[in-house]
Amino acid sequence: MSQRRKAKGRKVNGILLCDKPLGVSSNAALQSAKNLYCAQKAGHTGSLDPLASGMLPLCFGEATKISQFLLDSNKYYRVVIKLGEKTASGDAEGEVIERWPVPEISDSLLEKVLNDFTGEIQQVPPMHSALKQKGQPLYKLARQGIEVEREARTLNILSLELLKFEGDSLELDVYCSKGTYVRTLAEDISAALGCGGGHITYLRRLKVGPFDGNMYSLETLKEIKESGDFEALDALLLPIDHGVSQWPMLNLLPATVLQLRQGQPVFIPNSPTTGLIRLYSEDNSFLGLGEMQDDGKIASRRLFN
Repeated sequence: MSQRRKAKGRKVNGILLCDKPLGVSSNAALQSAKNLYCAQKAGHTGSLDPLASGMLPLCFGEATKISQFLLDSNKYYRVVIKLGEKTASGDAEGEVIERWPVPEISDSLLEKVLNDFTGEIQQVPPMHSALKQKGQPLYKLARQGIEVEREARTLNILSLELLKFEGDSLELDVYCSKGTYVRTLAEDISAALGCGGGHITYLRRLKVGPFDGNMYSLETLKEIKESGDFEALDALLLPIDHGVSQWPMLNLLPATVLQLRQGQPVFIPNSPTTGLIRLYSEDNSFLGLGEMQDDGKIASRRLFN
């Protein structure tokens, strides 16, 4: 009988709000943080482009079980758009493929266009994306000069806040639903302003779902690690339930907890009628997530050890 290999590293549980630097992929940032923590298990909650900086929540240990819920979260970005200049990738990394003169843009036109792009909109994903066509990521096809038809997707731009408009530079704060390609949004807004197209010169993610607190750079983690203080590193981690704080909570009796762990749905008076619920023990230890069923009972959705 084969023996299970012993996992290497420390058992680390929690969520780190990593401040991903420019020029580093999300996976590279994850691996760096995992190595610095000497953690057995870690995962990120959705990629951030190498040319974007900012918030990348990293889940360690048991927290990886909630990463799927963070993937569905709304995101908040700060973006600077260069009007009248379209690049192959939609950002400053790509080659400029077309230029247009930037016309005089009135305040009223700018306000109208930003209003038009607020709310539920249709967006065609860019070729430079990780979406797959017959198992092949679109960005790989794009690098070969191949363009394929993509279906428009419905998404929600919750708010567009104008920060600065000067010459051919437009700075915005974008609060959007999952699946939004800010590069494509920048191109579409530029076209609607009569500039033909545009591209992103700066992109920073400031918030992800419930997270808008302090972020920690890889350099900060490295400095703490070099001091040999794992307690100080672990103190930067948020508790797992911070990642699902948007849902209501319930405290459960020990017998109810046992039933849920055995896979039995339970009835709890005065519980919410629909959706996910954070479940806690009598002593407020986080147990995981349950989900309301049509019959009024709560079934376990994701429980923790």
